[in-house]
Amino acid sequence: MTLPLDPSLWSAVRLVLHVAFFLAIFFLLKELVALREFAQLRHLPKPKGAFRIPFILLCLLFGGLLIYQATWQLTGVYRPEFISFMQLHDRRTFNPAHWIQRGRILDRKGVVLAYTREEQGRAERVYPDGPLFAPVVGYSQPRFGATGMEAVASAHLNGGEPTSLNDWRELGRQIVARDKRPKGKDLVLTLDADLQRLAAERLGGHRGAVVLLSPRDGAVRVLASLPSYDPNTVDSGLFLNPNASAPLLNRATQGLYPPGSTFKIAVASLAIERGFEGTLDCPANGFTTRAGYRRIRDHEYYTAREHGEVWRGYGRIDLSKAFAKSSNVFFAQLGVLEGHDAFYAMADKMLLNRSIVLHESPYGNFSLRTGELPPLPDSDNYGLAQLSIGQGRLLVTPAYMAMLAASVANRGVAMRPRLTEASPSEPLGRFMSTATADQLAAMMRRVVTEGTARSINDPRLTIAGKTGTAQNAHGDPHSWFVGFAPADRPMLAVAVLVEQGGYGSAVAAPIAHDLLIRAQEIGLIH
Repeated sequence: MTLPLDPSLWSAVRLVLHVAFFLAIFFLLKELVALREFAQLRHLPKPKGAFRIPFILLCLLFGGLLIYQATWQLTGVYRPEFISFMQLHDRRTFNPAHWIQRGRILDRKGVVLAYTREEQGRAERVYPDGPLFAPVVGYSQPRFGATGMEAVASAHLNGGEPTSLNDWRELGRQIVARDKRPKGKDLVLTLDADLQRLAAERLGGHRGAVVLLSPRDGAVRVLASLPSYDPNTVDSGLFLNPNASAPLLNRATQGLYPPGSTFKIAVASLAIERGFEGTLDCPANGFTTRAGYRRIRDHEYYTAREHGEVWRGYGRIDLSKAFAKSSNVFFAQLGVLEGHDAFYAMADKMLLNRSIVLHESPYGNFSLRTGELPPLPDSDNYGLAQLSIGQGRLLVTPAYMAMLAASVANRGVAMRPRLTEASPSEPLGRFMSTATADQLAAMMRRVVTEGTARSINDPRLTIAGKTGTAQNAHGDPHSWFVGFAPADRPMLAVAVLVEQGGYGSAVAAPIAHDLLIRAQEIGLIH
């Protein structure tokens, strides 16, 4: 037979058995109390079968409990939640759940990221690259449970998702009979191990994150977060000892940072969508919304002052030049000009303040945060000016910034990032019109050819992007770069964040360049 079976049926059966159990107990107690009261009336004749009904109910109840126990323990091998429970909480060597050889986790080319080996009669997970893939793969460990894709895809890896009665029967027979070690199913991720290793290598000893994905279908090729932890040696110290480096934090999907000038992509799209075509004056002295507030100035002002020189400012410039030069003065004015309502409507359309699921199963999900954008009072124009240059109270994740760059590359449509090759591509929504995306793509290309990212302009590959240097209250600025390549027919979008790395043009941009060039060499860009 090849009839598909719905695992949710077990939940319904279990609920019915629970209800029947409590009803039977209630009725049995009621009958026993009634019989006790009747027994005190000795002058009345005893009713025929007075104890027969409680006795029959007791037998039925006992039989029901046996059936329930059988469905849980004997046929429980067919249930993913039962197998996971037994793996995590029953450490006895004869526990049949420990005989399951969980499927391997592979990268897109078949490189093994996690596999199972037999160690002293138990199945033990091994992670060949140690910390490198831990932010995505996670770990599966009897004492501490499971995280990452090891947890979300646990049913698949255990082989607990049979599609037919024959599959179910074979899995149960293997576990109970032990005539051969039952095997789970392999899980193929969209990640590219070669690129992930390069991302970690280029981040070096810095804390940070790198995300590389396909704008067309959302396939995630790199999801790196450093520092990380070794899933081969998980112990209580990892959870109990405070560690400022936060190795358990997936900086790519959960780390929140001010985006700095990379967020000018969103503000520029807002202005284009609303028909802005003029110029704004950008004096060296900067811009502020009220006397007494610190003036927002361009980077060139401070560079000139450090060298004992005077900078004259940009004067009147248009949006394209302001974007290429990353003028804070221009974008602070532009945000205030567009107003609070338009700014927050744009942020909502671009899915800020959301959580986006990358992979989901009945037993959990792998998701990313987009960012945090608290509301501002309409009277706070200075706060709006700060948001418009990617500062103030605005925070984003690197994965979200990769999505934003990918939406420009995909002519305005943001695709849901996906982690497994089997997952279908799915649009999340339209961040901007096609015409706006095309105009922005040209502006991002200009950033690389004559703007702040000139250092990564390479004749081998046309890269488009935006640098960012985000002020950080706890130390040196964070270094950002987001972009895509090739500029005329984008195949990969990238976001690089280096904590306290300094200028985006000097630190983050070269990392993105090296990743995109390597992607071209291995055929992901052609």
